[in-house]
Amino acid sequence: MANKSIKEIFASMVFNDSVMRERLPQDTYNALRKTIADGTRLELDVANVVASAMKDWAIDKGATHYTHWFQPMTGITAEKHDSFIVPDGQGRAIMEFSGKALVKGEPDASSLPSGGLRSTFEARGYTAWDPTSYAFIKDNTLCIPTAFRSYSGEALDKKTPLLRSMQALNKQALRVLRLFGVTDAKRVIPAVGAEQEYFLIDRSVYLKRPDLIYCGRTLFGARPPKGQEMEDHYYGAIKHRVSAFMRELDEELWKLGIYAKTEHNEAAPGQHELAPVYCEANIATDHNQLVMELMKKVASRHDMVCLLHEKPFAGINGSGKHVNWSISTNTGINLLEPGATPHENAQFLLFLVAVIKAIDDYQDL
Repeated sequence: MANKSIKEIFASMVFNDSVMRERLPQDTYNALRKTIADGTRLELDVANVVASAMKDWAIDKGATHYTHWFQPMTGITAEKHDSFIVPDGQGRAIMEFSGKALVKGEPDASSLPSGGLRSTFEARGYTAWDPTSYAFIKDNTLCIPTAFRSYSGEALDKKTPLLRSMQALNKQALRVLRLFGVTDAKRVIPAVGAEQEYFLIDRSVYLKRPDLIYCGRTLFGARPPKGQEMEDHYYGAIKHRVSAFMRELDEELWKLGIYAKTEHNEAAPGQHELAPVYCEANIATDHNQLVMELMKKVASRHDMVCLLHEKPFAGINGSGKHVNWSISTNTGINLLEPGATPHENAQFLLFLVAVIKAIDDYQDL
């Protein structure tokens, strides 16, 4: 961290609430906060002011480009980069970023999600800014989290259904709370803490295995002479090389405002885990995508390869993504926490059986 403290670097690459409060006029900040909290429409004049402040902040941080960062149905993220450069008519360039460019983009939808399902001339797609997830800088590029849909309105990504499900949960949970006489709650928010397990292996070994290279898992070969039978790896002392990887990974995640907190050796040899502090579900999914991307990138700097396949090696423990999930009100009430009185417990039990019923009825989803 070059002698910088965690407090100094944390969220240093995020256009978060404190940055917005500092750089936006009060009326613009209030309008944007209302959009984030209530889902109201963001007027273009407000978007223009936000875009200008976001551009100035990003350039101050060394950014030269911006991108609408989205999550098509490929399992990874996607981005198309545009520079801030605009010709001034005199052979020079000025740096501009409009509210229109912030709010909406038009990536080609013909190749997503399936690599050419639709003809290019009839495959216009749109990315729409998700202001509930903060913009951030990655690789000198301002990344704006967005939802991705087709010209006809179909969801082409993972974020759109998630945001819709959060709206549905909020609407129905508030109905139940009103029946219990809870009138002060304005929102019900699902929160997620997505623990990420992964394997680290030496790059030179990885390059000898075509099955790992092309499939992310072994397809042939003998079982390891020792798997996890001796239980000496789980929670064991972290080896120096892995510890150096974890330190650098933490720093990269902290810069992006990701609360990377717990790390340890997992049950299988070469297997490890990272767990963040929980946050709102849509932000947690954005963060988890960044966690996986940075795990691979940082591992390569340490001459290792990070494997995220759920079962990369036959015969030993597989990796998983443990999703700790809860629902709570904006006033701080955890709806899945047992109550201290019979009345409060009735509310908890109703939400609990509703979740169980929903999972039973909609397992496929």
